[in-house]
Amino acid sequence: MPPHDLASLTTLRVGGRARELTLCETEAQLIDVVTEAGDNLVVLGGGSNVVIADGDLDVCVAAVRTRGITVEIDDCAGAWVTAAAGESWDDLVSRAVTEGWIGIECLAGIPGLVGATPIQNVGAYGQEVSSTIARVRAFDRVTNRVVTIAGPDCGFAYRWSRFKAEPNRHIILDVTFQLRLGTLSEPIRYAELAKSLGIEIDGRAAMIDVSAQVRELRRAKGMLLDPTDHDTWSVGSFFLNPVLPAGVTPPEGAVTFPAPEGGLKVSAAWLIGAAGISRGFGLPESGAAISGKHTLAITNIGTATATDVVELAREVQMRVAERFGITLHPEPRLIGCSLDQ
Repeated sequence: MPPHDLASLTTLRVGGRARELTLCETEAQLIDVVTEAGDNLVVLGGGSNVVIADGDLDVCVAAVRTRGITVEIDDCAGAWVTAAAGESWDDLVSRAVTEGWIGIECLAGIPGLVGATPIQNVGAYGQEVSSTIARVRAFDRVTNRVVTIAGPDCGFAYRWSRFKAEPNRHIILDVTFQLRLGTLSEPIRYAELAKSLGIEIDGRAAMIDVSAQVRELRRAKGMLLDPTDHDTWSVGSFFLNPVLPAGVTPPEGAVTFPAPEGGLKVSAAWLIGAAGISRGFGLPESGAAISGKHTLAITNIGTATATDVVELAREVQMRVAERFGITLHPEPRLIGCSLDQ
């Protein structure tokens, strides 16, 4: 069987070829593939948060394409929405806004599939998906059985979960969200979003207005996928916002946010810009560049390889570390490649 190209299955559009690739359209098929794959397994969802190495890779890829959404409405408990791992996340957010299910409206415009959201504890504009996840159903490759894990047992933290801590152990099958009912959003805690909506911090607005404004903000930053715009060929934010422990003083003038675990989150975008890396920056003869709209995104300007992306990311890391003594860590999953030298 010939190798299978993986670049076309990712939003960054770089990557080599897999030894095996299966599009898993049913839960049973997905479980069969991951059971037989052994240590060479790569589970791929929407490909929006992954950098895959160049060349021929000795991996078995299970591409999740399962579908299905069930909804239970209770006037007291709200909407209990169970979505298969292969459902589009953005489509689910759009439906929630239309149906009056509150809690994920600020997560509009984020690419990828539902099954990836608990792994990364996806978050944006003051919301994290962990605040609405009631339970995750997954196949445990250690015990070879399907398990149901309650939200509080998922080990959620900033861009973290037990699923990320043990890669490829739990293959997520579906996710159940508990969402309040109504038309007004959760309190808006992100200053930029509140300002653009014309409301105060912790104010509320119509969910339809909130999701629309989030999309506009993402579009302005090149974070809304557009197949015709190379400036959106990325994994979104490439680096995590570093968290400084309580008592550590951030760099003068830095943009900071309170961290849920204590201490302060420092804007990685601010650090990158202050380290002298501007929008559109790239290395000589590289097909990768910093987005022309946002310093936190590394983009494929049309000819990038995974090596180009990794080399640019290392340059960003090095300059920030030299300027501020702070190490930036990548947000996407790196398969077959590393920022370590």
